[in-house]
Amino acid sequence: MEKKEEIHLEYIINSSPRILFPFIHEPNALAQWFADDVNYKEGIYEFIWDDEVNRAKLVSVKENKCVRFKWLEDEPYYFEIEIIQDELTNDVALAITDFVKSDNLEDRKQIWNNSVGYLQSVIGA
Repeated sequence: MEKKEEIHLEYIINSSPRILFPFIHEPNALAQWFADDVNYKEGIYEFIWDDEVNRAKLVSVKENKCVRFKWLEDEPYYFEIEIIQDELTNDVALAITDFVKSDNLEDRKQIWNNSVGYLQSVIGA
């Protein structure tokens, strides 16, 4: 298996962590911006893009702060979405950690850019 490199992306979001948090861990809310559809059954999330199912387990959750999903078919990789709030300005950002093959780096960044853009329109940010 080809080794993937870790990437970090950050997006300013005009929202509060309390409003934003359901959109990074609830299946129905994730389906509004992250995937074509999201199913949840017996602790496993099924993310569906273009009729392709990718299964992941939610391995870490911190209320109003962070989630980490571990891919079941792509060990040892995961993706993490963290809500960061600046203590001085109260600005809120979404920090993404993902793993990608080097030849797909720009495509993956564009996918995240588009997805977070959808999220911002869904929450009215």
